[in-house]
Amino acid sequence: MGINAVIDTNIWISALLNPHGHPALSRSSFETGKFQAVISPPLLEELIDVLQRPRIKDKYKILSEDIEELVVLIEERCKIVMIMEEITICRDKDDNRVIETALTDGAQYIVTRDDDIKRDKTVIDFLHSMGLKSRP
Repeated sequence: MGINAVIDTNIWISALLNPHGHPALSRSSFETGKFQAVISPPLLEELIDVLQRPRIKDKYKILSEDIEELVVLIEERCKIVMIMEEITICRDKDDNRVIETALTDGAQYIVTRDDDIKRDKTVIDFLHSMGLKSRP
């Protein structure tokens, strides 16, 4: 059985902005098949929304072609799962979507920089009880 991981929006965006940072290593590992990335439609919609915000796109000089390339990569190579948006363990509904995506797939990891997922004891205990680990 291979490794399945949910890549949080903040990791995808960081990988696009800095091709030499740790998030870029996650993207590279995904692209070379070292693990299967999992996403749900709400997470993909969030990613597209954030990348198209003028304050992000203009500040970091993100080209529309770069956004399209990333979205196509994700749509073609990620396992897409449907979620019901029933998880309510985090204060932020977007974080709940990340967790529910992982649980729906049976993923082993959540790759994120989000402290609400990585540092909240209630969330950490919940993830552990469900067999999930979060990675920075």
